[in-house]
Amino acid sequence: MATQNEIDAMRRAVALAARGLGSTSPNPVVGCVVLDAAGNVVGEGWHERAGEPHAEIHALRAAGERARGGTVVVTLEPCNHTGRTGPCARALIEAGVRRVVAAVPDPYAPAAGGAETLRAAGIEVELGVLAAEAERVNEAWLTFVRLGRPFVTWKYGASLDGRIAAADGTSRWITSSESRADAHRLRAESDAVVVGSGTRRADDPHLAVRDAPAARQPLRVVVDTEARTPLDARVLDAAAPTLIAVAEDVDTPPYPCEVVRLPRAERGLDLKALLAALKDRDVVSVLLEGGPTLAGSFLAADLVDRVVGYVAPVLIGGGGLPALAGPGAPTIGAARRFRLDDVTRIGPDVRIVARPERKES
Repeated sequence: MATQNEIDAMRRAVALAARGLGSTSPNPVVGCVVLDAAGNVVGEGWHERAGEPHAEIHALRAAGERARGGTVVVTLEPCNHTGRTGPCARALIEAGVRRVVAAVPDPYAPAAGGAETLRAAGIEVELGVLAAEAERVNEAWLTFVRLGRPFVTWKYGASLDGRIAAADGTSRWITSSESRADAHRLRAESDAVVVGSGTRRADDPHLAVRDAPAARQPLRVVVDTEARTPLDARVLDAAAPTLIAVAEDVDTPPYPCEVVRLPRAERGLDLKALLAALKDRDVVSVLLEGGPTLAGSFLAADLVDRVVGYVAPVLIGGGGLPALAGPGAPTIGAARRFRLDDVTRIGPDVRIVARPERKES
């Protein structure tokens, strides 16, 4: 059973893992802490960027010889394969550690088996310590591996009565500068930012990260079934990569970016095909920013994994644009239920984070 020192170290490792959000795809975010034989912290690390050393390697380098006979605490089972870097399980064996405490077993088959390799070398291994906390920080990658598609966050800003624009279409700004800065943090942590053609038309958004540190700009995705995005749209500048998703049967202007052709659905494009195309491009996490129609389509297809809503103390009233469109629930019993996971004051606004109540496949 894990000691209190190990539990504290795992909580620290989870915090370290979060530092990799937005820079490790298609790899997971992982944090690691090394304790010496007396239980003192002697090394820390996190996976900083895909293709570079994993969290365990950074932590072992920081610890040096003090890792020998000690304990390594890590948020994900150490990998057991050679990719762009060597297997962490082998590095732990060579470092002479006595014990490894890991939170989440690795679900990625080519890399799994690290625990068995460590045990075969005589190292004590314990799995499952603070597993829920470690899964939460790594939920995008775990969804990517387990469900075979990117993790989708729907983000919106609205008034107290659920309006995202006034009757004349104006929406700048319902929420505060503090909320907008926090939303840019979400962009920076995401691999792709997705909007629909309606939002593109109404707001001409730029979609690049501005008010937050970013390891790299996310892919800007416009879901534009009929290919009506004009060539002077802000999203087509050189500030970040862009992909325009269109129907298979439409002609397109000479866009200066990648275009992907997808099957049509009853309304718009086949969103599962869109996510499959993004997965093929190593997009692990998607931030859905695009308007009530696209959000309604994603929800109807059960493709939203998290909702982040910024609610401002403003009332807009009748005629305003609602946050969500689509067929909706015919009765209250058919309404989609979410679990409220966090409520935080952001400047004058409130940020609400919720996840759907559903069983994972």
